[in-house]
Amino acid sequence: MKFGILKERKSPPDRRVVFSPSELVQLKQLYPDAIVKVESSDIRIFSDEEYKKLGIEVTADISDCDVLFGVKEVPVENLIPNKTYFFFSHTIKKQPYNKKLLQTVLEKSIDLYDHETIVDAENRRLIGFGRYAGIVGAYNTIRAFGIKFELFKLPKAETLSGKEELIRQLKRIIFPPIKFVVTGSGKVGGGIKEVLDAIKITEVSVENFLSKKYAQAVYTQIDVLDYNKRIDGKVLNCKDFYDNPKEYIGDFERFTKVSEILITGHFHGNDAPDILTKEMLQAKDCKIKVIGDVSCDINGPIASTLRASTIAEPLYGYLPSEHKEVDVFHPAAIVVMAVDNLPCELPKDASEGFGIMFMEHVIPAFFDNDKDGILERAKMTEKGKLTPRFSYLQDYVDGK
Repeated sequence: MKFGILKERKSPPDRRVVFSPSELVQLKQLYPDAIVKVESSDIRIFSDEEYKKLGIEVTADISDCDVLFGVKEVPVENLIPNKTYFFFSHTIKKQPYNKKLLQTVLEKSIDLYDHETIVDAENRRLIGFGRYAGIVGAYNTIRAFGIKFELFKLPKAETLSGKEELIRQLKRIIFPPIKFVVTGSGKVGGGIKEVLDAIKITEVSVENFLSKKYAQAVYTQIDVLDYNKRIDGKVLNCKDFYDNPKEYIGDFERFTKVSEILITGHFHGNDAPDILTKEMLQAKDCKIKVIGDVSCDINGPIASTLRASTIAEPLYGYLPSEHKEVDVFHPAAIVVMAVDNLPCELPKDASEGFGIMFMEHVIPAFFDNDKDGILERAKMTEKGKLTPRFSYLQDYVDGK
């Protein structure tokens, strides 16, 4: 088996990589029959020289490799026919901007595996950068609070060496007695929690968060049944919510009345109620001042997320009364941080973490006949056709 590590070609440049040099050494030790090549890159967080020093071949041509690993979408003109590719294709939700990409994958008879489609038998995602999105998202949201109220100044996350340096910066802050509400308990929510716990923000129960006042900064982490309720008033379970989202209405308003900062790490289904609506934000008793929308669904469940922001310009102001973007320092503005590629700000940590997951969950499948069905479930295309699991994309590919 011959594996190739792709140079990232999407603009703006992404410095992440699927495998660090040390992880490729481990791969070769565990699977001596594996051959690994790295495509030369001048933007990657790990230099060509770092791979070469550990005996990894770096070359300008990896077209003789069987399986090609990348992070972001490969430009259509760079796709090599009849190969196997792994990357984030951003097509599984029928994203209009990548329709041509999936069409080209099929035309070139490429076997495509999207990192998002790598799941276990219970359909739980195994691979992703979610933890690092949560870590950087929490940092950026706190940084936004400091900027808006001129309380403290933090450097941009992308200028720091990694997660530990990011935590050290945050530990220097003396927080006023504010309340953070965090949505979601998956990998993104876990990353947010990791930061808040590391800097000793006290976690409290939902009940206490809503009813008590505190002399120090606190946070609560909430799941779907904390901010949604059944229309008929029944109290059931999360499975019922996921199975019957149209039977529910949003109940997040109780948190807007007591929280200064919202950091989102939720997954939002298409039929689920909106979480933070225009009406909630316009209410006179809404206390929210800063929203870190790590989930970043444009025109989605968080009404203030009018657009994605960028690493270069991560913040914008949102004026609830007119539902429009304004300057961050507008006196009535809520600050929005909605960067949609947050892990890019910690490329070394994110790459190393991603490689560990990939080594654990994906690489063994190439050498054990895919005994756990990892590759079978994740394969989107095969020999110019969509696989049965992804046949729902046929109308998208056909341009309908």
